Amino acid sequence: MLDLAGKRIVLGLTGGIACYKAAELTRGLIKAGASVQVVMTDAATHFITPVTMQALSGQPVHTDQWDARIANNMAHIDLTRTADAILIAPCSADFMATLARGGCTDLLSTMCLARPSMLPLMVAPAMNVEMWQNPATQRNVRQLKDDGIMVLGPDAGEQACGETGMGRMLEAVQLVEEMVAAFQPKSLRGKQVMITAGPTFEPIDPVRGITNLSSGKMGYALARAAREAGADVTLVSGPTALATPAGVQRINVQTAQQMFDVVMSRVTGQDVFIAVAAVADWRVVNASEQKLKKSAEGGLPALVFAANPDILATVAALPQAPYCVGFAAESEQLLKYGKAKRAAKNIPLLIGNIGHHTFGMDENELVLFDADGQIQFPHAHKQTLARQLITAISERLAPAS
Repeated sequence: MLDLAGKRIVLGLTGGIACYKAAELTRGLIKAGASVQVVMTDAATHFITPVTMQALSGQPVHTDQWDARIANNMAHIDLTRTADAILIAPCSADFMATLARGGCTDLLSTMCLARPSMLPLMVAPAMNVEMWQNPATQRNVRQLKDDGIMVLGPDAGEQACGETGMGRMLEAVQLVEEMVAAFQPKSLRGKQVMITAGPTFEPIDPVRGITNLSSGKMGYALARAAREAGADVTLVSGPTALATPAGVQRINVQTAQQMFDVVMSRVTGQDVFIAVAAVADWRVVNASEQKLKKSAEGGLPALVFAANPDILATVAALPQAPYCVGFAAESEQLLKYGKAKRAAKNIPLLIGNIGHHTFGMDENELVLFDADGQIQFPHAHKQTLARQLITAISERLAPAS
């Protein structure tokens, strides 16, 4: 998806081993449709060469305030005037300190200070865990945020120095997601959104169970879209192999009962509840604690089923229920069953799709059912549909003018 089509990004590199991630980041930004202009500090050139970054970005790399290739010798001015955002990745502790005090020690720092006031500036910290935890660094982080600079990360994990902890730069894919999010309208700013996603798994024995073909892609796309729109997002997920969207709190569950328990324990205070998960209608009451063996006579196990709790209906019936959105995956007569299901669940909005045409796919088409009738979203990538749906939800949440 070309989520950054037409966007012009100035990518700044400062000194740190995480410069190697800037190569993948550049490719990721370009793959998303952006053009990338790289500016490097002298320290950054000791970790990755300007030649490498020029080859990847397809544009000359700037390292010198006095670069004669700029006709007026004002690289610190000219490089940002047509840009849509500046991203410093990696951003060292030293460069964060320079930004916090408004220093102009080289081309990159001077460019950041001279940027237009409305031009977004984002930094992705990368440093040793002790450097990150140092009170001076934390003071600088607070100052950057107070100045309107977005601080992306860092993450925790093993570091090049051999120590472990906070300070790792976010991965390239996460930073691309953050860049895309920066350009999305914040229609859900300040809202709390809970989303269920993926399948559930109902055990028959320790190695077998009942599940379905849901991949979780639509639910995860909605979690990302809601977070892009400014919401605080909680994602309650059944078993999937999908990566957690940047900035989203994910809670893993397996069974329908576990999903029900998590949702009910956390739904208070939520503004929106979107039930995307393909929850099993039944569970095996007499699940075996040991693996079931085939008998010599070829007899079949006698499984006893019980109904699982209806998560969406339970949430919708709460005295102060959030705005509830349900999903219906049907194999036939979508319009008939979708309309009936919305009424049965007593919810304001239900999203229908033909399940066997969408499970595991990256694209889909949706039909929205509400009190006024139905609206069709044409066939598109699930992330595109998710953003359209989040817009539709935010419009319905907005007070009437």
